[in-house]
Formats: sequence, C-alpha cells, structure tokens
Amino acid sequence: MRLGISAVVSSRMPRHCVTHLTEIDRRSAMQYQPQPQLSTASPPRWSHPGMEWRTIRVDDRTEAFGVLGRGSPLVFLHGWGLTPRIYRHALARLARNFRVYAPVIPGFASVPDRPPDERTLGGYSTWMGQFLDAAEIGPVTLVGHSLGGAIAIQAAHDLPDRVSRLVLVNSVGGGSCSGGGGDVRPGRDRPLWEWGAAALAEVLSLSVLAPTTAALPNTPRLHAFCDPGAAWRTAHIVRTADLRPELDQLAQRRLPVSLLWGRGDRLIPRASFESLRDALRKPPGFTVAGGHGWLISDPKYFGNAMRTVLNWIPMKAAA
Repeated sequence: MRLGISAVVSSRMPRHCVTHLTEIDRRSAMQYQPQPQLSTASPPRWSHPGMEWRTIRVDDRTEAFGVLGRGSPLVFLHGWGLTPRIYRHALARLARNFRVYAPVIPGFASVPDRPPDERTLGGYSTWMGQFLDAAEIGPVTLVGHSLGGAIAIQAAHDLPDRVSRLVLVNSVGGGSCSGGGGDVRPGRDRPLWEWGAAALAEVLSLSVLAPTTAALPNTPRLHAFCDPGAAWRTAHIVRTADLRPELDQLAQRRLPVSLLWGRGDRLIPRASFESLRDALRKPPGFTVAGGHGWLISDPKYFGNAMRTVLNWIPMKAAA
C-alpha cells in the first residue's frame, strides 16, 4: 500500500512555512517525499517480535507501557476509551524507524488514576513529564491520538525541552464543532446526545478489532478498551477541551507540528480540525480516508501516512 498526494506544494517553500492541506490516498501508486521528485520505492521489509509490555514507577505508582523498535524515541499517547494494546499493529509500523514508547494514560486499564484534582490536561501533562523522567528519554517525537492528542498539546506546551516535534492524529482540543446550518460553534455547545451518539458509533466500529487479553503474552492484564469509569471521568475533556491558546504559543515557539485527520470522523468534526490548524497558523495538514479510529483499522495506511508526515516536519534541535 502506497500513498498519493492530491495537492502539489512548491518545493521552494521552506517546510516550516508550508500551509497546504493534503489528502493522503490509498489508491495512488506514488508516495510523496518533501523533495521535487516522487518516489515509487517500497519500504524495506522488516519484522518485529511484538510489543514488549513493561511496568515502571511513575510518581510512586506502578504504571504500564509498551515498547518496541529501534531508533530515536517516539512517545505515542492513546485515545479516549482505549489502551495502547489496540494500536499494536499501527505502532509496529512506527517501530520501523523509532523506538516507540506507548504508556497507558493514568486511570485507563489497570493503571492507577491520578487524584481528582489532577485529572486535568495540566495534571496529565505533569504525568507525561514524570513518565519521560522515569523512562530516561527525551527530547521525543510526541504523537497523540484523540484524547492523547490533547494531552500531547498540553505536554508540548508545558515541557518545551522534552518535545522535539508533535504529530496530532484526529486530536481533541480544537474547541469547535459544526452547527446544523454549517456554522461553526464552540465545542462545548455541541448537544450532549449528538456527541454521545458519535462517540458510541466510533467505539462500536472498533470493538470488533479488540484483541483478547490472552492474545499478547507478558501483559499485565491490559485490555484494548479501558474501564468505562475512566472513559466517563475524562469525557468532559474530550467534549470541551479548547487548547487554541496553547497551540498559538507552540506556533510562536516554532515547534514543528503536523496534523492528521480522518475525513469520516464523527467524534472530531472538520471544524475542530480546522480550528487546530488555524491556531497553529496553518502547519502541514494531512487528511485520510476513515473515521476516528482509522489508524487502528488500517495500520499499514497509518504507517505510510506517518512516513509522509514525519518527512515534512523537521526535528527541533534540543535546547
């Protein structure tokens, strides 16, 4: 499976100034590179022994994370209502070029939750810094999907020396949604029933992909979906998070950022995606076929898309 780019961008424009929005298409036989030429070369063959699941002490709590691959460190933050296990095939694609770390967000699966006053994006950002300290990694490429995207935005904002670049995949945090007449309105004004129906539809679409616990050895009873209580406790963040001020500061800081969004996403509408891009002053944006969980349902597509995205954004030099 290879990628095609439906928009042509001037090769003379510096990467940090690119303001295009590109569709990544499964059907084309060409893969875009950030040079004038197009390459049809297939990626090298590579096999992995599977994600290794480990425990780690973070702020005096025992937490779980997956790790695989070799290369520079990349941290992946999973989405709302999920755990890293359901992404295992997608993360294996990233592990071709990176050492991938996939921590379980506190409160999800069997990982202890944060205290009530720390169940905020600021609290999860603090946890992210503590995890990086415990794992002794950084600066990192930080990739976040859904709720993980919102946490990644906050962490990149709060931990400027620990994040070298940021990729947001169908990310929470745009603070906008579309009204019935096509108008844009604040995300918190989206009717709860409408938001709930979209969330339920996305979860049901992924349920058939969930592995059994026995499918992965050496796992601390880590399921694909989280405890419903954790999903409920973080639902307000997914529904109402507005991180445009933080994104504006990331743009001022010139942190390399790119966005990926599934055009069929019912949970994160296009208005929210465009709001993220506007706040970041139009960084490279890439759209793909699929819904909120497209990277889970088609991991090969995700791997190819991420190669395209990461080729576009440089690594920020460590301070």
